Amino acid sequence: MRRIFPTLLLSLALPLSAGAQDMKTLQQLQKLAHVYRYLDKMYVDEVDMQPIVEGAIIGMLDKLDPHSAYISAEDMKGVEESFDGEFSGIGVEFNVLRDTVVVVNTIAGGPAESVGVLPNDRIVKIDTVDAVGMRQADVPKHLRGKRGSKVNIEVVRHGEREELHFTITRDKIPINTVDAAYMPEKGIGYIKVNRFGRTTMEEFREAYNRLKSPQSLLLDLRGNGGGLMDQAIEMASFFLPKGSDIVSMEGRAVQKATFNSQPSGGGHRGKLVVLIDESSASASEIVSGAIQDWDRGVIVGRTSFGKGLVQRQIPLTDGSAVRITIARYATPSGRIIQRPYENGKREEYYLSHLKDYAGEQDSLRADSTATYCTLRTGRTVYGGGGIRPDVIIPADTAGYSPYYGQMVRKGIFSDFVIDYMDKHRAELEAAYPTVYEFIGGYTVGEPLLKTFVTAGEKKGIAYNEKEFTTSREWITRQLKALMAQKLYNVEAYYRVINTSDKGAFRRGVEILQHWDEQGKPLLENK
Repeated sequence: MRRIFPTLLLSLALPLSAGAQDMKTLQQLQKLAHVYRYLDKMYVDEVDMQPIVEGAIIGMLDKLDPHSAYISAEDMKGVEESFDGEFSGIGVEFNVLRDTVVVVNTIAGGPAESVGVLPNDRIVKIDTVDAVGMRQADVPKHLRGKRGSKVNIEVVRHGEREELHFTITRDKIPINTVDAAYMPEKGIGYIKVNRFGRTTMEEFREAYNRLKSPQSLLLDLRGNGGGLMDQAIEMASFFLPKGSDIVSMEGRAVQKATFNSQPSGGGHRGKLVVLIDESSASASEIVSGAIQDWDRGVIVGRTSFGKGLVQRQIPLTDGSAVRITIARYATPSGRIIQRPYENGKREEYYLSHLKDYAGEQDSLRADSTATYCTLRTGRTVYGGGGIRPDVIIPADTAGYSPYYGQMVRKGIFSDFVIDYMDKHRAELEAAYPTVYEFIGGYTVGEPLLKTFVTAGEKKGIAYNEKEFTTSREWITRQLKALMAQKLYNVEAYYRVINTSDKGAFRRGVEILQHWDEQGKPLLENK
């Protein structure tokens, strides 16, 4: 470690200092290296320098913009998996319920399902390690491993007197970035994308083809915090004519570059609505911004997050990495999407975002003086922070109550549904073989709601009749959606949620249904 640290600093510093021969930069580098050596050699006690070095790196980055960051070697494993779109494991969705690892679902065709592991099985041992009492975060460390390696698990199953033993060969397990793809109305396709990873466009094209290339498309980017820029550019290319500008970027050490649409076979040329909200950021804003600037579709929802800074991820020698902001990006009309910030005020930056959307306020953060014109019709769009939708749908807060908030924050919904499914899965599967029958036929009744209230009371959440009545519709919808997810898949969750959505989803469908004969959407809210 003593030799690696100065070398590491030089490897990062030389590209910044060699060109200008900045003596001040070299002096600061020497100062940092000297302090490291003095601590390592002279400090009164033996010092583990690794956390000190990591703390110094984090401290340096904290003085900069809010998106430059350090990622530890341990955290990098999860980051790479989320971008790669896969990991190697046994293929189960699990939760820890009352100190026990419960299999919630098995991935169809995955290693665990193929050997006979079933939903509701309780994993009590993983190889030689007792799994009872294991923390949620520690379970993947034991179940995941190199592809082709084997893991032995012991499970307890209802109806079986003895523990069951399974030997499972680990394999690649996909991490999907497309959560749902279905037809909510005739001729209208709906695709929900949760982030932009390396497999996103492969998944997206497969979903689009499965819907048989619908005439109208509702693209849901709500809650999509971004990801890989190349996937965002490819998605925008799916909707725009060849050669259309999609995004440009420029920084002190990055020459200005503009990325254009390069369709690679196929693409959607029909009606298009894109849903965004305050959690849509970065790559999501590249896609929605390009579509809006070219008048290609209608943006519906709430003003997006406003992350218009580009990071380069630089790997370090111990498996960790730093993400350093190298450029700002702009939409085709020239809009800067990054919302205002001050270097070193990271906490204030994120708190200001939360305040924008607190209570019933819906932020129109975009600066009304920073106006731009779209590239085909010349209509006005706004810069100054995020993408402001063409049709703004205020946040639905009518069903929120402090009681509901506590039940969510303390994980009552998830734990309750897992416990309920443990007891009633078989009868639900028999009564509702398909998601369509479940959505149309199942109702969350009074007995179940009373049991749900009792589950909250056991976790210290006192029943409040008035607040429960306020949130009753939200509670029943969330319970039914989570049950659908456990019975079928994540798409079923969105089918249930969207069925009762009276906001952005419903408005998007209405816009697609009422496109006029000249091919223009009929908008009430501009």
